[in-house]
Amino acid sequence: MRGLVRVAVALAAVALVAPSIVAAQAKPVVAVLYFDNNSIGKDRTDYDGVGKGMAELIINDLASNPNMRVVERERIQALVTEGALVKSGAVDPQTAIRLGKIVGAQYMITGAFMSMGNGNVVLTARTINVETSAIGNPTRINAKGDDVLGMITQLNDKMIAEMKIPALRTGDAGGMGAVPAGQPASAASPTASIAIAKDAKPAVAKDKPVTQVAQSKPRKMDMKTAMLYSKALEEEDAGNRAKAVELYRQVDVKFPDYAPVRKKISSLSRA
Repeated sequence: MRGLVRVAVALAAVALVAPSIVAAQAKPVVAVLYFDNNSIGKDRTDYDGVGKGMAELIINDLASNPNMRVVERERIQALVTEGALVKSGAVDPQTAIRLGKIVGAQYMITGAFMSMGNGNVVLTARTINVETSAIGNPTRINAKGDDVLGMITQLNDKMIAEMKIPALRTGDAGGMGAVPAGQPASAASPTASIAIAKDAKPAVAKDKPVTQVAQSKPRKMDMKTAMLYSKALEEEDAGNRAKAVELYRQVDVKFPDYAPVRKKISSLSRA
């Protein structure tokens, strides 16, 4: 009799957990390949490593959407290391589909970065459905390079619509970073700790007149900071942890409180 009771309890526990497992498996898995450098002008080669940084920033932002699962960039880097994916150069749709099957993704995102040489930046991306081989329409964002994360948010919102994934976000642009497929994504605003409450009152010094407290505006990540972030990723992938931490700290100074950078500094410093 006791054995039957234990079995019944076990079955009840499975019944409670099963719906959440099914729900997690139903979420589409998205992978982002490194972007190509299509920059023009005499400084074109300065942007050769930015494609990796752009992919990482896109992954971080996509991970703020709980309606999808995002493949970690480290898995894509492993494909580069294994020779299954070239470090640079355009990836044709068939290759993207093959890589998508390797990492278990339903959608692959490929794209290109272009510095126009006059301060303007162009991001172009498209989605590829691994299951149906359908290629989405190219998405193009053209703007000044003083707000890279803003451009990425615009790009991602359009691609999310292309993939017909609900565009519900749990945080602002930047998120907490990607998670391994099968685990829930979580996010927090990269500027949360420097934001000032709407109803906050100005500080009053004793025996001194009240003065207006200047509200701090969240900083934007400009292209130079994105390039620095890309160099930090390169050093991390090369196994140069000390150099990577040094570069990540420089990024943190220029763009404070970006959660993925803080996370990398913490993890690499402990290693």
